[in-house]
Amino acid sequence: MYVENASAPARKPVTVPSLHAMKAEGRKIVMLTAYDASFATQVEQAGVDIALVGDSLGMVVQGHRSTLPVTLDQMVYHTAAVARGLSTTLLVTDVPFLADRDAAYALEAGARLVGEAGAAMLKIEGASPHILEAIHALTERVIPVCAHLGLTPQSVHKFGGFKIQGREHDAAERVYNEALAVQDAGADLLVLEGVPAALGERITKALKIPVIGIGAGPQCDGQVLVIYDMLGITPGKRPKFSKDFLAGRQSVSEAIAAYAADVRSGAFPAAEHSFN
Repeated sequence: MYVENASAPARKPVTVPSLHAMKAEGRKIVMLTAYDASFATQVEQAGVDIALVGDSLGMVVQGHRSTLPVTLDQMVYHTAAVARGLSTTLLVTDVPFLADRDAAYALEAGARLVGEAGAAMLKIEGASPHILEAIHALTERVIPVCAHLGLTPQSVHKFGGFKIQGREHDAAERVYNEALAVQDAGADLLVLEGVPAALGERITKALKIPVIGIGAGPQCDGQVLVIYDMLGITPGKRPKFSKDFLAGRQSVSEAIAAYAADVRSGAFPAAEHSFN
């Protein structure tokens, strides 16, 4: 699952139990995307806890307008590349669009992403009945799952764009109940994206599993950003919840280290990176 990296920091590998311990102890979890071995090495050297091979690569690497065109073969390829740059950072990878359409397909995707590519955990969007069934099937077979709720990019057409979720009372209750449901189905981690900070705080306090926010407020157990957004190199307008950590610094490694330090200290995200 991990490969040797001679320049990696001297620390024990990050594991699912250690993430749960971090939540219990109140230590912030640092998560960042990576799509190749070079960026993975930078993430590893900065001591980031979790590297996420997001299907966001469809937009920031491939130039698509959404994550929907990304295939399972492409996720296997990029996950394997990132795995070669890691030693102790936990590797999480996205299950791409419709590869989780039922438990059998999810298990097939899991076999490839974990067994072939080297992921330690799979990230699955949503909480519909078939997704809950897939989470249960995977975790029953000891494949850890990171759920993803709120603004789920694979639902872009249903949402009518990349829009903040959970602002109205009924919508907030739906996201809250979905969070409880994915935890009950066996998820070990939750990424909560694009929701009001108050809802992010409520869900974080209610769940036993760690909650990683991206545009979900500062009270989450940790934070994740797309590395290209964090470095200020994504074409077009940067998301409100992001910050250019490369500005005023001399290298990518300095920027990633600054991001990790600000997440752990609570300096990031600030009020301007959150939603009401």
